[in-house]
Amino acid sequence: MPWNPSADTRTSGPGWADGRGWQGRRPRGTIWFPVVLSVLLQFPGVLIAAHTAAADPLTLAAVLVAFAASFLLLLARAYPGPVLVAIAVLCTPAIAITMGPPLAAVPLAFAVVGAVVRSARAWAWWTVAGVAVVGPLGAYLLVGRPEAVIRPLAIALVLTLLVGVGEAIRGRRERYREVSRQIAARRESAAEAERLRIARELHDVLAHSLSQISVQAGVGLHLFDSRPDKARESLEAIKSVSSQALEEVRGVLGFLRAEGYPAARAPEPDLARIPVLVETYRRAGLDVTYDDALTSAPSAASQLALYRIVQESLTNIGRHAQARTVAIRLAEEGAEFVLTIADDGRGLPQSETDGKGMIGMRERAELLGGRFETRETAGGGLTVEARIPLRKAEDA
Repeated sequence: MPWNPSADTRTSGPGWADGRGWQGRRPRGTIWFPVVLSVLLQFPGVLIAAHTAAADPLTLAAVLVAFAASFLLLLARAYPGPVLVAIAVLCTPAIAITMGPPLAAVPLAFAVVGAVVRSARAWAWWTVAGVAVVGPLGAYLLVGRPEAVIRPLAIALVLTLLVGVGEAIRGRRERYREVSRQIAARRESAAEAERLRIARELHDVLAHSLSQISVQAGVGLHLFDSRPDKARESLEAIKSVSSQALEEVRGVLGFLRAEGYPAARAPEPDLARIPVLVETYRRAGLDVTYDDALTSAPSAASQLALYRIVQESLTNIGRHAQARTVAIRLAEEGAEFVLTIADDGRGLPQSETDGKGMIGMRERAELLGGRFETRETAGGGLTVEARIPLRKAEDA
């Protein structure tokens, strides 16, 4: 297939891991390396041809043309296919008629390998085939001896082997690029997962805390004149909730700190804090019951997930359900921890059924291999149920 510059594997930059190609990874001086080497290797042949120019001007012309072809290698990275053909045309006469070491084939060898590496493989194969035909034919016609075809045929064979060398280099670069792309994808995936985890934690903390602060502030304003003692309790609840939220936010932000920083992370919430959470909503006037029927302590990850699900559920109930009573039950059934939260409100509005809070609760359960579902109860209200595989603290 024809070589297409836009489909070349090269781009610019120091490496493929950041989406950039092989070319930019090399110092600029390496562009001149094949040119300089070709010139140095051919220079003695030019001197010899010049010394015998009077007797053999055709050889001098062919050697000088091949010598000049070395400088086309400067364009090989941008146009590997066309440059290869041009160098082959310029070097083939010298390959056909000169004797001694095949130094005129040096720039052609560099061009063949470079073309294969840069995805101009069809150009390379057709060019080598052309040299294998034109070189021996030209040698026979110009020199006039049958044995003159041996040297061009040998050079064509070496060029064929160099195509294989180019394929090996190209394959290695493609594997390197693929590995680098996979590493970059894994890093991006890990970063995205971390961002989602932090966003989920911040949502759970801030949504719950701000909702509670709003409720308590409303209660305080309503009772400020008639029941100052109750208004004081609301202010104390606001202080408690805000302090707790600040502590949890610090814990979440601790994930962002580098390991070398000495700042300690706040402890993550566990099941022991659910009664405190329940009491906060009781102060706001919601009749909440909590039944902990667990016979063993879940792992830290399970406790965090269960706590956040309780927290988000109570937040949703306080904001949308207009419920009077809430029943929370935590038990073990078979090989699962089962959390059930039932209220007698009007359920969630349609706009909230796929909201961030519901998605976050479902993700927390599924990340631990569990399930999360909601269902409306017959007498009104909503029941939230989360099932998480039994992982005890001593097994974590």
